[in-house]
Amino acid sequence: MTDSGPEYAVPALDKALDILELLSDQRSPLTQLEIAAATSRTPSQIFRVLQRLERRGWVVRERPSGGYLLSTRLLELANRQPKLRGLIAAAEPVMRELTESTHQSCNLSVLDASLVRVVSQVESPAAFGFRVRVGAEFPLDTPAGRVLLGEKSRLPLQVDDSLQPGITDLVVPIVDRSGQRVAALTVPYIATSYSELKIEEVSAEVFEAGERISRRLAGEDQQPAGD
Repeated sequence: MTDSGPEYAVPALDKALDILELLSDQRSPLTQLEIAAATSRTPSQIFRVLQRLERRGWVVRERPSGGYLLSTRLLELANRQPKLRGLIAAAEPVMRELTESTHQSCNLSVLDASLVRVVSQVESPAAFGFRVRVGAEFPLDTPAGRVLLGEKSRLPLQVDDSLQPGITDLVVPIVDRSGQRVAALTVPYIATSYSELKIEEVSAEVFEAGERISRRLAGEDQQPAGD
């Protein structure tokens, strides 16, 4: 009889998941020896699993160090979900207009279990700006997390970024037709010589962009971007 209870182990799957979860937290490549040590296994125990993950496109190996990095395949799979595809399609034209008018970058994030995950970002057209990697994860106590979890006002939340000195996060919620908060639009505002608009002016544009994306998501604003 097959044991289907919660203690039933699938060693190869456990190894693969441990590796993917480990690499998702890394900003630089990890070698096979480093991955083995971090997952409390021997290099020989994870050798074939790493080979399979690389062959299937879940991880990539950097040359010449031979270190492993997480690929974007997890994000690609998530983007196949109709709701997420629709959200990004509604948001990105407005986000591009926002960056052009403010010369600040912006990003879109959603709740992903107990984390905030960035699902789209548009860089500033200025020579200097701050970007957040698509797929990056942040804790729930960040400004975007606070907005997603229910800051009542739909006006921009303005908070100095605790992780990046000199940056002020301007965050607004994106809501669907039912009024549920499905995403957060964030502009990591940087006050430099490239910042042609004051933070109050950018905040107003962030609010309008958030409202526009919410209307597009609800099918109430079909105006093409740029019109």
